[in-house]
Amino acid sequence: MKSIIEIATKIKNNGGKLFLVGGAIRDELLRIENHDEDYCVTGISFDEFKNLFPEANIRGKDFPVFDIDGKEFAIARKERKIGIGHNSFDIETDKTISIEEDLARRDITINAIAKDVLTKEIIDPYGGQKDLQKKQIKAVTEHFKEDPLRVYRVARFAAKLKFSVEEKTLEMMHDIKQELNSISAERVYTEFSKALLTEKPSIFFDILKQSNVLDVHFKEVYNLIGALQPKKYHPEGDAYNHTMIVLDKVSEYTKNYCDERKLEIRFGALAHDLGKGETPKEEYPHHYLHEVRGEEVVRKFGKNLKMPNRLIKCGKTACKEHMRGGIFYNMKPNKVVQFLERVDKSVLGLNGLQLIVKADNPTSKEFEDLGKKCLDVINGDYIKEKYGLKESIEFGQMLHQERVAWVKNSLSI
Repeated sequence: MKSIIEIATKIKNNGGKLFLVGGAIRDELLRIENHDEDYCVTGISFDEFKNLFPEANIRGKDFPVFDIDGKEFAIARKERKIGIGHNSFDIETDKTISIEEDLARRDITINAIAKDVLTKEIIDPYGGQKDLQKKQIKAVTEHFKEDPLRVYRVARFAAKLKFSVEEKTLEMMHDIKQELNSISAERVYTEFSKALLTEKPSIFFDILKQSNVLDVHFKEVYNLIGALQPKKYHPEGDAYNHTMIVLDKVSEYTKNYCDERKLEIRFGALAHDLGKGETPKEEYPHHYLHEVRGEEVVRKFGKNLKMPNRLIKCGKTACKEHMRGGIFYNMKPNKVVQFLERVDKSVLGLNGLQLIVKADNPTSKEFEDLGKKCLDVINGDYIKEKYGLKESIEFGQMLHQERVAWVKNSLSI
């Protein structure tokens, strides 16, 4: 295994230079842990690099890069847009292309910084370090508008870093609104899911809202804007503001969860009130049956972005059940048990729904512990032992009845 200094020295001895670039140097300057190391090579051609490092694996079709021990090495390049969309570029590689020219093609200034591996010199021709200090995201040049995917990358970086976005960059994002539909659903979902994993995912949607592009791929969220709610219960304003608050609270609650579980519960939080976007305006500020309408909204939303079925199921459960979770102790024992059995079997689960309900209605009482205890104590073994029954329709009925009796006793009803 070669060290990066050995690789850089070999490149230098053959007339080239090696630079650490992109997110790796950005996160290094921010003192954020980064596991990906991307390098840019100048002064050496693609074939020369291949001959120097025959052990390197070549990856990629549109623009091949080299992989050595998990580190990515790309030959400096320039790009020219030749069509519509995310992949319509003519790419030029040449050993005479400078690091400054390579950085010019990048999206935002904080990603357009490089560091010479051997001399440690920082190359920052577009003021990325200054923007890091200002906690601002800013396009490198007008070439930003050549790639529509950058709209969602900017919003995602803003959420990840909790940065603002420069006004002119917001305008550029809006300028390429019509091209956003050229991006594949899979690419949009990738940026969306990464945004949900950030500490404050509401920033992702707020930036898209500020640049007036939220309605392209996130129409279901956009429709919450202006959906008025009763001020007595929602002083924060419309359903959009409420949803963003709930999403961020749930993100805080789940910060120590694994990524898959974070996505499931956080998407449930985002989805829980999507039905309010379908409420006729004449019914404002009330949203009767929004929990019913929400299931279909979530289904369409998930289908359009080609989300995993598990995520869609979590969103539908959050829509359907969050209101019942809020009035858990006001329901009759039979309804309580039905609720517990349904939610426990769902992907979202009692814990996931409990966190969403807690964020949605801070005054609600917790139901998770009682529910888990009921389902754990009154289980199949309990019925077999008490009644000597084998699994059957009668077995299921007795299990349900015993749970109802347990709930009545526990709640002293």
